[in-house]
Amino acid sequence: MSIKVMVVDDHPMWRDAVARDLAESGFEVVATAGDGDQAVRRAKAAAPDVLVLDLNLPAKPGVQVCKELVGHNPALRVLVLSASGEHADVLEAVKSGATGYLLKSASTEELLDAVRRTAVGDPVFTPGLAGLVLGEYRRLASEPAPAADAEGPDAPRLTDRETEVLRLVAKGLSYKQIAERLVISHRTVQNHVQNTLGKLQLHNRVELVRYAIERGLDDE
Repeated sequence: MSIKVMVVDDHPMWRDAVARDLAESGFEVVATAGDGDQAVRRAKAAAPDVLVLDLNLPAKPGVQVCKELVGHNPALRVLVLSASGEHADVLEAVKSGATGYLLKSASTEELLDAVRRTAVGDPVFTPGLAGLVLGEYRRLASEPAPAADAEGPDAPRLTDRETEVLRLVAKGLSYKQIAERLVISHRTVQNHVQNTLGKLQLHNRVELVRYAIERGLDDE
């Protein structure tokens, strides 16, 4: 089954080139958009698996587009493709629900690989940015969380394997690395993460990592 992708960028030549590269590599490009409002409207209609999104958009900024669309459909994966490597932009994108962040200086091969990995939920970051994001998770975890107390008598019970996967997620490992470490399939890792999100009533990987770090699972 082909992966459905939508490309959002305000530069027509760049947008068309990325869409063409994706289509020629077997992805199904279901829509493109050149501004934020158009992106939200078309994404809701086209229902892509992966949104390749620029941050600097007219009408509505990329982070707002990301927030609205992930809020509308939590299963949507967003790969930010931006010219900016500014730490504030990266962290804002992740907080708004982006799965990964790639600089526009990436090669076509790196982009194609990033879209494939993003489609299955792997966090993909331009080298050097992954550590920054994990550091931000840790900072967030040191702040009091507004979430309901999950330690009471009705606290959800995770299986040993779910806890093990959660611990590795908190350490910053990709799903592929976790699968290799635990000698299980990539799909099984995904299932454990989805089950854990459901049990803990969390919405995305950011919240999951924060939960794990708050409980010291990343230090074990």
